[in-house]
Amino acid sequence: MEGADLRVERITSGYREHRVIEDVSLSFPKSAITVIIGPNGCGKSTLLKTMARVLPVQTGRVMVRGHPVHGSPSKKVAKRMALLPQEPVAFQGLRVRELVAQGRFPNQCLVRQGSPEDETAVAQAMDQTSVTEFADRPVERLSGGQRQRVWIAMVLAQDTPILLLDEPTTFLDLKVQVDLMTLLRRIAHEEGRTLIIVMHELNVAAAFADLRVMMRAGGIAAERQVQKVFTKANLATVFDLAAKVLTDPESGRPVCVPQVVPDECSARRVGALCPCGTCAGVPLARVLGRKNHSVPRCRRRIPKL
Repeated sequence: MEGADLRVERITSGYREHRVIEDVSLSFPKSAITVIIGPNGCGKSTLLKTMARVLPVQTGRVMVRGHPVHGSPSKKVAKRMALLPQEPVAFQGLRVRELVAQGRFPNQCLVRQGSPEDETAVAQAMDQTSVTEFADRPVERLSGGQRQRVWIAMVLAQDTPILLLDEPTTFLDLKVQVDLMTLLRRIAHEEGRTLIIVMHELNVAAAFADLRVMMRAGGIAAERQVQKVFTKANLATVFDLAAKVLTDPESGRPVCVPQVVPDECSARRVGALCPCGTCAGVPLARVLGRKNHSVPRCRRRIPKL
């Protein structure tokens, strides 16, 4: 499998007359995970679809190893780039092995289908994603995390140097998200592939991304290494989010901690933090008070301790 070099050069794209992204330029290195984040509607998915040629460019161009994507034969593009869209849907009754095998279509022709090379690629992709045991099971009978691994297996079977994944961790629990991103990191680093992933989970993205791109209102707000992009100022500008950015002492990766302003008496719901003497959790509140801790206060008259 050949290496990849993907660039977008001042592209503008959208849906008919509606422009979603405008004058966007980016470069994506091989052997790395680039995560694209941003608020809803900022153009993340539109950018991915334009790079994959699902949407046309209005201006600019998308280049893979020096060749333009738009205008190139579809089969040629499909051998270099695979796209996993949001919430893909499989036909009813389709079995896992059959779905994964669909990733081999760009490598087949009328006179050569189901070759030993195809079978090897399908078996390897299922093994990488740990779905071999489900090979003969209908896709709709799998859990959400299992189905997502099957879709990842399908794009791996396509055997392209570039993978575009649109929100592959959405609706998955945290453990499944971590397992999936661990797999994708290994694919990028050990196999030399270029992975571009759209995500909403900020801390999971920060834990696994090699590079991070922040988008806002159809443009690029920030791009570079995770530690330089994942800052308090950028989170406030891009997401309108008040948050602290801490550093994980083991990995050195940034962690986002949203700042939550307590209401008049948060103890009514959370308990244990109001020293008014009548809210829930009064004993702990008194202990905190004796230790000079700063605690939120309600408007009730606070009795002497």
